[in-house]
Amino acid sequence: MKKLPLLAALLAAGPAHADSIGCITTAWKLIGANHQVCVDAFSDPKVPGVTCHVSQARTGGLAGTFGLAQDPSQFSLSCRQTGPISLPANLPKDETVFSEDTSILFKETKVVRLWDDAHKTLVYVAVSRKLIDGAPANSISTVPVAPWSNP
Repeated sequence: MKKLPLLAALLAAGPAHADSIGCITTAWKLIGANHQVCVDAFSDPKVPGVTCHVSQARTGGLAGTFGLAQDPSQFSLSCRQTGPISLPANLPKDETVFSEDTSILFKETKVVRLWDDAHKTLVYVAVSRKLIDGAPANSISTVPVAPWSNP
């Protein structure tokens, strides 16, 4: 069946899936989950050799326990070269590489990869988006494309 490989290719081309690294409690809640800062890791789905870590504030309490809370737009981003970087021939100038919902409706944290051709650098920007009213909160990390020397 030829449709199955096409579907697999389309799914693989989307934003990366993150692996949970761990969470740190920032405020204890008597009822429900604690407020936390959680760290996830993901590899750029189109640029082998780049790994990003994003930390995000997570709201606890009863609303957070049941997935009804809106997480604050507080996050940090760090991307590094973790292997040989291989740029695809037709790398888009900007592309979403990670996306995660931060409320039950209409809010997400996403990471967009930009290509700075003049400096041969991958630029990753994390932003918080709302359907109607976006937040100016953002975080940036850059990865110069350089030969890989295994440390």
